[in-house]
Amino acid sequence: MQYVCDAPKGKTWFRIETEGEAMHESRLMGHTVEKYFRREREKAVQSWRPERPNAIERDIGLEAHVQREMPLFLTLRDREGNALTTAMLPPGGKDRGGFPIIIVAASNADPYPQQDAAIAALGAHFGLTLDRNRCFPYGR
Repeated sequence: MQYVCDAPKGKTWFRIETEGEAMHESRLMGHTVEKYFRREREKAVQSWRPERPNAIERDIGLEAHVQREMPLFLTLRDREGNALTTAMLPPGGKDRGGFPIIIVAASNADPYPQQDAAIAALGAHFGLTLDRNRCFPYGR
């Protein structure tokens, strides 16, 4: 996992970078972030167009491409490392109209009552408005 930003009350946001981390998050939180992670990673890999497709070096740059193209998967942790909230933001954390931002607590519960300040800190870090009405599944 990669550090992203601090949040109030000693909490920290981290980026989920590998399928193994996504699987662990799914187990800890009782939801399906790993399914979304796998699907989005595969879409990013499929969109890769190497400059020299037949050369042995064709996949140089693939991982950087995937990191740029796939949504950001994030986890909020407390001081003890307990998972509190999982988020999926647009690629690069940049607002893309119509991108379905997802922010959930354990078992897909609403994290806003307990984690509103931490979610606001994440939004401020990326320059995104992450109010409850915009984020799936609450804004339906």
